Amino acid sequence: MAFNKVILLGNLTADPETRTTPSGQSVTSFSLAVNRTWNDAQGNRQESTSFINCTAWGARGETIARYLSKGRQVLVSGRLEQHSWEDKETGKKRSAIDVIVEEFSFVNDGRGGEGGSSTGRASSRGANKTEDVIPDDIPDDEPIDLSEIPF
Repeated sequence: MAFNKVILLGNLTADPETRTTPSGQSVTSFSLAVNRTWNDAQGNRQESTSFINCTAWGARGETIARYLSKGRQVLVSGRLEQHSWEDKETGKKRSAIDVIVEEFSFVNDGRGGEGGSSTGRASSRGANKTEDVIPDDIPDDEPIDLSEIPF
């Protein structure tokens, strides 16, 4: 049995680029900066960043290109795909691994606030959030009579 699944949370390093294949299918490419922090043996905080190339096909990619831009955070899941080619200048064989995006979620609105969440499965959750309402006319020291609740 084989299993090929990756989940990444990162920030776009540049605006997504969409192009169309000769057969008319749209494909969007973008790169994510994924950070990792840890403490070394001396207890010093260390940080490293990996840059991961991602590819999204069809409507999924078009949605990413429409709503995301450089710096925005996104959660993607998909599969790893390796491709190889020969460098025309040096003649050396080259290869790269991309994430083929199968699902995604918008994480924030780029201004530090929650911008809602939308997934690449054609479903979405509302971006409107309601704040907690604390009624000031209910005394703290009186018990609540559950028979007065209308539902």
